[in-house]
Amino acid sequence: MKWNKFTVKTTTEAEDLVISALVDLGIEGVEIEDKQPLTEEDKQRMFVDILPDFPEDDGVAYLNFYLEEDADTSSVLERVKRELEDMRAYTDIGEGSIAASQTEDKDWINNWKEYFKQFYVDDILIIPSWETVKEEDKERLIIHIDPGTAFGTGMHETTQLCIRQLKKYVTEETELLDVGTGSGILSIVALKLGAKGAVGTDLDPCAVPAVEENKEANDIPADAFTMMIGNLIDDRAIQDAVGYEKYDIVTANILADVLVPLTPVIINQMKQGGIYITSGIIEDKEAVVVNAVKEAGLEVLEVTRQGEWVSVTARKN
Repeated sequence: MKWNKFTVKTTTEAEDLVISALVDLGIEGVEIEDKQPLTEEDKQRMFVDILPDFPEDDGVAYLNFYLEEDADTSSVLERVKRELEDMRAYTDIGEGSIAASQTEDKDWINNWKEYFKQFYVDDILIIPSWETVKEEDKERLIIHIDPGTAFGTGMHETTQLCIRQLKKYVTEETELLDVGTGSGILSIVALKLGAKGAVGTDLDPCAVPAVEENKEANDIPADAFTMMIGNLIDDRAIQDAVGYEKYDIVTANILADVLVPLTPVIINQMKQGGIYITSGIIEDKEAVVVNAVKEAGLEVLEVTRQGEWVSVTARKN
């Protein structure tokens, strides 16, 4: 299906006001193209696996909106032009021009695949289903991960920090609890390293099909990895379902602001001597998480770093 695409050229400072005006005119979705870098707050709220190099911000923003081919585009455009002219009275909208073009439907679900390539975490190969294992890699530990559109690939520093800690602590007797499971990569790595079983929890129901697909891709038996949806911090039902004093290792690759309230709760799920592997901690939050871990009565064993991210590993004595 073809769409009429219209691009408003404005300034980055005015883009929010222009978007608001477009929405008021009944335009339901606006695509932003600018060169503004991610803020530190943005980076903390999302684990960006594949972050391209951005050129310097030039103050220009392009706002794209789409109308169906048979829509009354002339009427919509006339209203947009009038609104842009009215806005000039109280803000600098820059050029304020509107360029028209046509575009085909895109395969938004699969376009991200071009950015996810196989990579290594030390001696572990992590590879998507659409790539082939090279002959020289066939003796490695191979993890097949298709993150889909909702979860990370394992390329992010926080995930790699957790994987390295799992390599140190997983044994054949390990029962693992993975809080914030996502694609299931940490549980699958632990099982491939020889762990006996894994339980994952997540708030997003999309984790269930993602985990099932990745279990199948890695030949993980159905009963070896159980997935649950719920919030362990304050949901007694999910706490009961997960169980108490059952786990040799708990992984939590989540933001620091979640780790702080999670830690005093999760110790109830851990066995005596159990290992707590946390990540998702931006470096300036390290002290906050270390303090929360100590206040919960855990012994800090190790703090590891990669880039601007931190992992804290502790033990329940």
